[in-house]
Amino acid sequence: MIARIGVNMAEEFDYASLLNRAKIACPETIENHERFEIPEPEVLQEGKITVLRNFIDITDKLRRDPQHLLQFLLKELGAPGNVEGRRAVFKAKISAQSINDKIQMYTETYVICSECGLPDTKISREDRTLVLECEACGARRPITVRKSVRADTANTLREGDIIELTITDVGKKGDGVGKFYDYLVVVPGTIKGSNIHAKITKISAKTAFAVPTTEAATR
Repeated sequence: MIARIGVNMAEEFDYASLLNRAKIACPETIENHERFEIPEPEVLQEGKITVLRNFIDITDKLRRDPQHLLQFLLKELGAPGNVEGRRAVFKAKISAQSINDKIQMYTETYVICSECGLPDTKISREDRTLVLECEACGARRPITVRKSVRADTANTLREGDIIELTITDVGKKGDGVGKFYDYLVVVPGTIKGSNIHAKITKISAKTAFAVPTTEAATR
């Protein structure tokens, strides 16, 4: 009987010991169910300058080099810029939605594992190919950057732009009206059927206001 009790106690001790060792050996990512959320971009407009105030907070969450994300955004948004402290400064008027969309695109391309959906990844290079390695599930995939036509910037008007426009109609107040991409452009002092160069003075949603100019169109 004493021998039987000793065996049972030994088995229980071994099981508890093994269970404890197994818990210690488990990776933290299995027990960590915190939802991965990118900080909402804090965008500030300063004239024709756009400031992303929490740029470094975003790169910290993504665990990526700030310069890598910056160069991606500059290329996708089609605007020059730089990092100043914890901010990113773009020398163009860019909407918060456009910046947010590009950050999401970057995250899907350079951060999120396509197999397990977790952000626990790192970037490595094999020859000339960038590879995304997942530290959670071990998956590896080449990074394929989706080509962007930048329709949101190429077809977006900004104050100060000079465009070539055909006046196709006249509004109730007698102002000439024309279409530029999906913008309705109102130009006082113009007549229907005229082809003009106009400088954008104000933009409200998808309606732009402009004045005739003799300068050559830049858009």
